[in-house]
Amino acid sequence: MINRRIVLAGAAALAFSASSASAQDWKGKYPELTFAVVPAENASGVTERWAPFVAYLSKELGVKVTLRIANDYAAVIEGQRSGNIHIASYGSASFARARMTGVKTDAFANDINADGSTGYYSVFFVKASSPYKNIDQLKGKNLALVDPNSTSGNNVPRFELDKLGISDADTYFGKVVFSGSHENAILALTQGTVEVAANQWTTDNDSTLAQMLTKGMLKNADGTAMKKEDFRIVHKSAPILNGPYAYNSDLPDGLKAGIAKAFADAPTKDKAAFDRLSDGQKKAFNPATTKDWDGMIDLIKFVDNLRKKKAS
Repeated sequence: MINRRIVLAGAAALAFSASSASAQDWKGKYPELTFAVVPAENASGVTERWAPFVAYLSKELGVKVTLRIANDYAAVIEGQRSGNIHIASYGSASFARARMTGVKTDAFANDINADGSTGYYSVFFVKASSPYKNIDQLKGKNLALVDPNSTSGNNVPRFELDKLGISDADTYFGKVVFSGSHENAILALTQGTVEVAANQWTTDNDSTLAQMLTKGMLKNADGTAMKKEDFRIVHKSAPILNGPYAYNSDLPDGLKAGIAKAFADAPTKDKAAFDRLSDGQKKAFNPATTKDWDGMIDLIKFVDNLRKKKAS
């Protein structure tokens, strides 16, 4: 005789089974996911830094996750727009640009620094051996920026320069060049191509410059290794919120939840892979929402208006 308890237990089992099946349905539609990052360093360095973490994501999600090293921020934006990129590491400005141009993308996390903060700065570096102590002394000199959609390497620097009364960087400096990456901007400075370079900086031990020094990439003319004392910051911006990790808005809810959980669990489930991302300079991933970067949209609109004024 079938009693009520057996019926209820059976119904619960069926419900659980259906829920589990539904949660896994996305694997049929998304047997492979693409995770895109923009190189702050050379391509081989990016691969070495990200490959262990991408392998961890593949294991946690149960599907292949492929790392794509995008040529620039615009490629990430367009890749997400087309749906060819499912997860992306954005800078704050490029994420704002993506949203402003209609890309369906949702932020779910950003980095927590070793000191517990979630921000960084845009700085102007010069060589310490140079006579330059402030931006005023660099009029007519050459400036290296990073990428048109870089937060710390273009948008915030232009905003900061405007606050200093320099609304048109291209006429104030002798030459303004886009280096393509944060590393290349530093290299242009050390090689004498430019006298000042915009870049990202969190602390003396957490920046693109610090990573390059650790890897022995920067040399003096006599071949000796450069040190952090060989560089000077002549201007530092207000804090900038660390850029987000974002997934396509149209992804299934179960997949979104799985991605967010995998990121949140990474520091404990695969500490080695997590630490490799930042040479141990990040503490964890901070849960985030898209609206956290609303303020950056206003800054991008401001920089766009500067460009329009110049064009007119």
